[in-house]
Amino acid sequence: MKTLLLLFFSLSFFTINAQNSSIKGRVVDEEGNPLFGANVLLSNGDGTMVDENGKYSFKNLPSDGYEIAVTFLGYEKQTKSIALEKGATKIVNFTISTSQENLQQVEITGRKARSYKNELTYAATKTATPIKDVPQAISYVTKEVFADQQAYRVNDIVKNVSGVNMFSYYDDFTMRGFRSGDTYINGLRVVGLFGPQPLLANIERVEVIKGPSSAMFGNSIPGGVMNRVTKKPLAEDRKSINFTLGSFNTLRTTADFTGPVNEKETLLYRLNLAYENSDSFRDLQEFKSYMIAPSISFLPTDKTRINFDLVITNFDGKLDRGQPIFGASAGTDLNSTPISFAINQTNDFQKSDVVYSTLSLNHKFSDNISFNASYMKYLFEENLVEHRTSNQFAIDGNGEQIPTQMGMQVIQRQRQFIADNLSSYFVFDGNTGALEHKVVAGFDFIEQKQPRGAASAFARGYRLQNGGVSSNPADFQNFLLDANGNPVPNVPHFNLDDPTYNVAQLSDYTFTQSASSATRYYTYGFYIQDQIKFNKWQVLLGGRQEYYNDIVNVDQPDEETTTQNKFLPRLGLVYSATNEINLYGTYTQSFQPQGLAAQTNPNVGGPFDPVTAEMVEVGAKGEFFNNRLGANLAVYYIENNNILVNANEPGNPELLRQRGQEESKGFELDINGRILPNLSLTANYAYNEAIISESDNPNEIGLRKENAPLHQGGFFGKYTFIDNKLEGLGISLGTNFVSERNTFSSELQLPSYTIVDAGVSYKVDRFNISFLLNNVFDETHWVGGYNYVRLFPGAPRNYLMSVGYSF
Repeated sequence: MKTLLLLFFSLSFFTINAQNSSIKGRVVDEEGNPLFGANVLLSNGDGTMVDENGKYSFKNLPSDGYEIAVTFLGYEKQTKSIALEKGATKIVNFTISTSQENLQQVEITGRKARSYKNELTYAATKTATPIKDVPQAISYVTKEVFADQQAYRVNDIVKNVSGVNMFSYYDDFTMRGFRSGDTYINGLRVVGLFGPQPLLANIERVEVIKGPSSAMFGNSIPGGVMNRVTKKPLAEDRKSINFTLGSFNTLRTTADFTGPVNEKETLLYRLNLAYENSDSFRDLQEFKSYMIAPSISFLPTDKTRINFDLVITNFDGKLDRGQPIFGASAGTDLNSTPISFAINQTNDFQKSDVVYSTLSLNHKFSDNISFNASYMKYLFEENLVEHRTSNQFAIDGNGEQIPTQMGMQVIQRQRQFIADNLSSYFVFDGNTGALEHKVVAGFDFIEQKQPRGAASAFARGYRLQNGGVSSNPADFQNFLLDANGNPVPNVPHFNLDDPTYNVAQLSDYTFTQSASSATRYYTYGFYIQDQIKFNKWQVLLGGRQEYYNDIVNVDQPDEETTTQNKFLPRLGLVYSATNEINLYGTYTQSFQPQGLAAQTNPNVGGPFDPVTAEMVEVGAKGEFFNNRLGANLAVYYIENNNILVNANEPGNPELLRQRGQEESKGFELDINGRILPNLSLTANYAYNEAIISESDNPNEIGLRKENAPLHQGGFFGKYTFIDNKLEGLGISLGTNFVSERNTFSSELQLPSYTIVDAGVSYKVDRFNISFLLNNVFDETHWVGGYNYVRLFPGAPRNYLMSVGYSF
């Protein structure tokens, strides 16, 4: 009987296995080279990667009909249908060709790639140009890096960009030693949000165009322009949802849906959603936000593309002004207060709404002429109540600072900003003899205004003996004194030794009302640019005439306008040394008009010349490992002139002076992409010496600029196992380091730091589970800072765990 049973099970086993079938084959390019790392996907959801010999295989498949799709970055997708019989092995080979997809002039059709590497930039030249062919350093971080680092805000990912570091907790950075200025979305300037950090849920990538870029963007800072590229609809169905839990009571969820609306794929959609409710390692700080971001693309013909984006974001939390420490007279000790220490009160709040919409059009009149236009309307509203430092320590009855008592003020504010941005240009493609030309000629218009109705109320200073309050040191003899003989503050001092948090009674303070008059500035420019190609050489020639107009007391009898104009040239040269490596050099300028207050207020000592800068940069760009990995090396020198600083005149605190010159020089390296099909990497390093080079104050010359580290860099890599035993398991490891930085207080320096992050993930079927541990060794560090009363510590050790599903 046992023998019969054994025979029965043996026959059953062989019968079952005999019915299992397999598919195998090779994937090569048009020249027969194996495409190591290409993705092969079966219609039943199974997928694999091509090995170094170009081979792939699927085993133990039931007999059925299958579709096999092969995709690889830079190559056309290819699909084959087969019928698989019981017990059969089907050999299916693929020869796929490089992609000949016509690159649109404006970024309307979304990026399909799923890689740390990005191929193209639009903002740098106004045309779809390979980054390798742009004669200027461009760093970027893609949404795939966002996902693997579980990043939620822009501040979470700047560590991946060479030469860029946080200046504070706000939308506020240092680029090549210069503090950032305006914010750009899809190459269009919007209102800079100095408070809430922008969310990443609807962002495809963040790119930084290094150095002066005024020839393309008008007035801008010399360090660079940070551009946020939003996700666009795709012509293929992709849907995903993600849930994240973590330290500090973090709860986040995001969703991303995209695909065609009709069978002809002429109408595409995308919808991004995000929600967060979390606390912080900082006392009393919290984050409540949501985002709704629908997008529609309409492609009625192969010559016309139209896209509409709408983004609605709400922020509800508190404005974190940073960590105060004991005053200098108590010794410089960054640890005199804990990094969690904040000085808000319980009922403070910052509520803000950001809404913007963009309409973009691309139309090809012929193979040689196309027209592009983008218009964005951007609205920002804020309602704020905050207890914050008065930027000085408390004083005693002798007028001396009390280093453990923080002077305080309360601000109530309601305001609105509106921005309109129009970019329009023609692109002409043609030849003159052996020269290939791509000419861009266009007009930009930008307007930002604060309409009537903006108002603030301030409670600050010390109470006077006869009633009222004053912040003027000249009134010290008239200050009301307490039982200990110390001045009585309007807003109680904050005891750094023994903090107290309450529901503040705003009615106890004396407020000064401050209505803000309507303001407006607008700037417009005409520009022309020619990208010339001859054999291995490419030349970029461009120029822009910019007109900047600043208006105060809008629509009032005393309305006043200041106009500043500037012509801005641009020159770049690219040489293709090999098929993989391009060498380049560039010369650019930047221009920043002085604000109207600095030009017209008689107390400040103006008018002043505009801030102007110029840059010389040389470098090399390469693509390696079958174009899977991109690298950029840049060496640069930037000279910035006519910087306004406070003159520190005791009799006139408003007086400004124009410091002579600042300079920044150094080199940077960025690497992004895949070394192996299952090993992704982003790495960067920057050496930057940013100093004050000329000044009417000899003591300033040679000082390093604030929050400008000499060294910074790091890497982040993810390795995914593809063998049968560990298939789907991923391990990630990253580190970033920043050297010492100066603050606005000459004796206070922020120490260097090195942070290590590590994670593990597992992908099974359509689920992806990931765990990330940030700051593994719990290093205390500061990402930026102003002075003793406002430092910005980085987060201690924390974790994030997410579960995602794609369908």
